[in-house]
Amino acid sequence: MDARIFADAVAAAGLAGAVGLIGGRDGTRFSTATGASNTATGEAMREDHLFQIASMTKAIASVAAMQLVEQGRLSLDGPIGDVLPDLADPQVIAGFDEAGVPHLRPAARPVTLRHLLTHTSGLGYDFISMDQLRARQGVMPAPGSKAAITTPLIFDPGERWEYGVNTDWVGLAVEAVSGMTLGDYLEAHVTGPLGMTDTAFRAVAGAEPRMAAIHARAPDGSLIQVPMSLGGGEFNSGGGGLSSTGADYMRFLRMVANAGTLDGVTIIKPDTVAELCRNQISGFPAGRMGSTMPELAPPYDPFPGMECGWSLAFLINPEPGPNGRSAGSLAWAGIFNSYYWIDPVQDVIGVFLSQHMPFGDAGALAAAGTLERMAYGLA
Repeated sequence: MDARIFADAVAAAGLAGAVGLIGGRDGTRFSTATGASNTATGEAMREDHLFQIASMTKAIASVAAMQLVEQGRLSLDGPIGDVLPDLADPQVIAGFDEAGVPHLRPAARPVTLRHLLTHTSGLGYDFISMDQLRARQGVMPAPGSKAAITTPLIFDPGERWEYGVNTDWVGLAVEAVSGMTLGDYLEAHVTGPLGMTDTAFRAVAGAEPRMAAIHARAPDGSLIQVPMSLGGGEFNSGGGGLSSTGADYMRFLRMVANAGTLDGVTIIKPDTVAELCRNQISGFPAGRMGSTMPELAPPYDPFPGMECGWSLAFLINPEPGPNGRSAGSLAWAGIFNSYYWIDPVQDVIGVFLSQHMPFGDAGALAAAGTLERMAYGLA
């Protein structure tokens, strides 16, 4: 694989810089960095730069929860309100009055951990769901606050897929039953045992200078820095708070591909990993997202024309993808245009990391697509 192909794709995309990795169950087969980590300073991007991986955090938090399911400390299908009292009496938005005040009714059934892990609970994101945004009535809570994830449901649990704050609540469930912060739990039971030494809710002490800056395009097309951080706040966000490196995240994905074991260390049983990766929904598609704030994330459809599934952690494409990945691959992304996939059929794993807004940027998607084609010998 030729690093120049990746570098040319990132440059053509108009990104400040990016890191790309390709691997498989046996290890990393290709790793490269290109461009700048910070356009203001001109610092070159390196493979050890730290990225805010945003929603790539979700899969890690989901593994933590499934460890506790495996131990009998969390139930997949019991009411999650038994663990999280804030979700014990869910209310559903049934409409709005003339003043814009939401009418609420009791949910038809309890919210479960399975609903949260599969994004079928009825909880959404303000930047995706217009009903959820309207229910705020103009009062926007601080990012990273408990209030930011506390909202009525936009539909009854189990009735459809809607991307939302679900995995933040999953992280809080892990905290509730473990008695530890999510960050401490992950270090003890997930990231620590896997040797992911650069993965944390705040940059590891001394590593702050390695944080890549987030950029966006100005109206004239130039790149400007966007001061945005998802790692602070009132609680450790299982939905999006981790920072990591490409090498660390590749280790996590290889653990999944190896059924819970990496370098002789088992953190979760093979049967649990199989359940984690199995499609959990039918009758409605997953992965498509609307938008109320296109400056953050315009509407997104990862596989137009496909009715994608969702496991307890990952998007699943039911047909082969356009850039080489097999049907049944596992994937997801982070809002700063980071993307990953696991192809268990062809034993291919890919990680694309950039720090660019808005999500789903056409250039970033094209560059990530080039990395994928490289992985399959198509570029």
